[in-house]
Amino acid sequence: MKKSIKNKTIAGLLIAVVFVSFSFQSKFFEVAKQIEIYTTLFKELNMYYVNEINPAELTTRALKNTLKDLDPYTNYFNEQDVEAAKIRREGEYGGIGASIHYASKNPLVISVYKGYAADKAGLKSGDIILKIDNQVLAELEKEDSSSLLLGIPDSQISIEVLRNGKKLQFDLKREKIEINPVPFYKKIDDETGYIVLTRFNEKAAAEIKKAFESLKKEGIKSLILDLRSNPGGLLGEAVNISNFFLPKGKVITTTKAKVKKWSNTYLSRNNPLDLEIPMVVLINGSSASASEIVTGALQDYDRAVVMGKRSFGKGLVQRYRTLSYGTQLKVTISKYYTPSGRCIQELDYANRDFKTGKVPKFSDAGINEFRTENGRKVFDGGGIIPDITTENETLSEETKILLGSRALFDFAINFRNRNNTISTAKDFRFTDKNFKQFQAFLKTDTTFLTKEEVSFKKAYEMLNTTQNKKINKEYSQILSVLKAEKISALASNKEFLKNELKDVILDQYYYQEGVYQSKVASDKTVLAAVKLLKNTKKYNQILSGKN
Repeated sequence: MKKSIKNKTIAGLLIAVVFVSFSFQSKFFEVAKQIEIYTTLFKELNMYYVNEINPAELTTRALKNTLKDLDPYTNYFNEQDVEAAKIRREGEYGGIGASIHYASKNPLVISVYKGYAADKAGLKSGDIILKIDNQVLAELEKEDSSSLLLGIPDSQISIEVLRNGKKLQFDLKREKIEINPVPFYKKIDDETGYIVLTRFNEKAAAEIKKAFESLKKEGIKSLILDLRSNPGGLLGEAVNISNFFLPKGKVITTTKAKVKKWSNTYLSRNNPLDLEIPMVVLINGSSASASEIVTGALQDYDRAVVMGKRSFGKGLVQRYRTLSYGTQLKVTISKYYTPSGRCIQELDYANRDFKTGKVPKFSDAGINEFRTENGRKVFDGGGIIPDITTENETLSEETKILLGSRALFDFAINFRNRNNTISTAKDFRFTDKNFKQFQAFLKTDTTFLTKEEVSFKKAYEMLNTTQNKKINKEYSQILSVLKAEKISALASNKEFLKNELKDVILDQYYYQEGVYQSKVASDKTVLAAVKLLKNTKKYNQILSGKN
């Protein structure tokens, strides 16, 4: 009897092995088959297509299109992309010290970094770059334009720009640009420290530690960590920063992957910097990924009060994989979970509706309740929900479209050109009068277009010349009505937009430093955090779950 059972068990195992082996071979064959199809197609296309094709450009486009329906974070990087990604991760490069926008053939200077080459030479936000070392940029692809700005530190570069209709020439030296992820920290009153973290690059933990230790020497007794609009970055830096304020040996996050070796539990492995100082973490709808790991860990262990607006909800982890000829794949390999077990991923890309393009939310199917160390209720299915919501304004569709356009930036340049000086960063306010000026500016703006305007313009352009002339007057009138309606709709988010415009304008006069100087003086969420930290009873009640 035992022998019969044993034989059946062995037979079952053999069948399972054969099945798995067959399944693996079948899948491998299918992959090899599809690669061969693409290779033969590409050869035929390159040989016989009537016009010349660019092999590298065609392949890059094909690969990016292959990945776009998976999730927004799985991407292919060609050689130029790899270098740019390396710069973002490592936080330093040889360049001019300016943020450049490449939406058109001629790059636009969005901001200059205080004290670096572009700033010292006199470049300004709003400058349109026409030439680099006598190379006309309108003739190049954006990747080539970008590569011309980068180079070996101390190498010379000549730049011609267009500013207010005038061509200006600048000669400067490239520098080693170190992107500090902590652009601002300050003791903002007798007891409260304030630290801004804008990204999780390889310098993030070191800079947070430096800022915190400096503030401790100044005698702070409480801390505000501002992670608003921080899109995330390196998971390891998030673990290290969480460890600064949590005991050694605590679970910071866990990841679950298809490949077993990439399913990990990340613990705090070092002695903390401080376990007692009261903390408030600020987040908003643009706080994502590594920002949510830090926030989730501090919330789950009741180590900090989370304040602001619900975070973005990116619970996916990516890893870079080296490909042939210096290219790379950044691929989503796992989901991450907070210490209480929450996955904060909001969008379910695996069940995308390809007909409509709509991606469902995990929270559509319901959210799950979890508990913090002190027994407080927290939930999954869509970002980190703050303990105290302070930024609860609902943005209109028109406001969302406006924020995605260049209109705020263009108005800020226009404002700077009309005003040589403004009050100090701490005292500057964007008034109701200024908002009316902004609304008037939008009447001539061409970048802020609603879906209705875009569709209406497309329909008009499809008509022939004779038809255009017949309805030209009516077309202009309807377009004018659409523009007036969208501008009027912005009034529902007036206070929000006034703050956004204030920040963009301050950057033109006082760099990012001025933006944060203004925030510690007048930002409602920062002021609410300071008030809470001074109310020890309420702070402790929130973290104990007894409020």
